[in-house]
Amino acid sequence: MSVVVNSNPAASKASLNLSRASDALRKSLARLSSGSRIVDSYDDPGGMSVAYKLRSRQSRTEALRTNVQNGLSFLQLQDGVLSSAGEIASRMSELRTMAQDVTKNPSDIENYSKEFLELQKQLSQMYREKFNGVSLFSVSGASAVSPPNGPVFNKSTDYNASGESVTHFSRTIYTHDSGQFDDGNVSIGAINFQDVFNLGALDTRHVQTFDGKFANLSNPSGLNVTNYITLEDENSEVFTSDGFLVSILFVSMGQFTSVIERIADARAENGAEQNRLLKVDNLLASNMTNLEAAHGRIMDADIALESTRFAKENVLVQASASMVAQANQLTQIALTLIGG
Repeated sequence: MSVVVNSNPAASKASLNLSRASDALRKSLARLSSGSRIVDSYDDPGGMSVAYKLRSRQSRTEALRTNVQNGLSFLQLQDGVLSSAGEIASRMSELRTMAQDVTKNPSDIENYSKEFLELQKQLSQMYREKFNGVSLFSVSGASAVSPPNGPVFNKSTDYNASGESVTHFSRTIYTHDSGQFDDGNVSIGAINFQDVFNLGALDTRHVQTFDGKFANLSNPSGLNVTNYITLEDENSEVFTSDGFLVSILFVSMGQFTSVIERIADARAENGAEQNRLLKVDNLLASNMTNLEAAHGRIMDADIALESTRFAKENVLVQASASMVAQANQLTQIALTLIGG
C-alpha cells in the first residue's frame, strides 16, 4: 500500500465503523431504557401500526367493561328494590288473609287497611328509584327515548299468558368495541312497575259496581265494611284523594298472588340479565388480556437479547474508537520519511 499524506482510508473506514457501532449502541440503550422494541415509528412502521390499533381496541374494551359493570350495578339495585317490593306484597297478602278472619271486627279490619294504605304509599315511592339519575323502573305510559335526548330507552308491546297486552321497557348496553348493535349488545329491563302491580278489577265480593271514583258495596261476609269507609250519596269512596285504595278488602287474595308471581318473574328476569352481563364481563376481561399480550409481542423489547446486543455494541464502540486512534497515526510514517 502507498504511503500518502492527503488521505487516510483506514482511518475513514474505522471512523465509519465507529459511527455505525455508536448508532447501534444508542438504539440498544433506548430499547433497554424504554422497554420497547419499537422506540421510533421508523424502527418498524408496520408493527407500530398494528400495535397502535391493538392498544386502541384494548382501551375501548376496558371502557366496555366499565359499562357492563355499571349495568350490573343497575340490575343489582333494581333487584334490591324488587326484593323489598316483594316483601311488601307478601305483607299485604298476609294482611288480606287476616282481614277475612271471621273473628275480626270492623275495627280490626280498619287497622289492617291503615297498614295496607301505608304500604301502597311506599310502593308508589319505590318505583321512582334511580341509578345515577336513570330510572330503574317504568310505567306503561312512558315514552321511548333515543340519544342525544337521553340514555337509550326502548319500548315494545307484547301479550302475556292471559292474552293481556303488556308494555316492556329496556335499555341497551353495547358489548363490542366496534360500537355496533349487531356485533354485541345486551338488553336490560326497566321493569314496568305498573304492570307488575296491576290489580285488575276490584274484588266483586265487596264491590258490586264502580264508576271510577265511587262504588256500591256488597257484604256477603257479614262484615260491615261501610262502618269504616266514607259514605257519600249512599256510595263509598274506593280511593283516597291521592289515589290509593282505602280498604284491603277491595283486593282479593288471588290478585295478591298474581302480583307476587309477577314480582318473582321480574326478579328471575333480572337475575338472568345479571348472569349474562357477568359472562360478558368475563369475555371482555379475557379479550383485554389477549390484546395486551398481542401488543406486547410487537412492542416489548426482549431484555435478555437486547442486553447481549448492548454488550456487543459497547465493545465494538470501544474497539472502533481505539482503531480510529491507531489509523490516525498511519500518516506519521510519511512525516518521518519527509523529515529523514
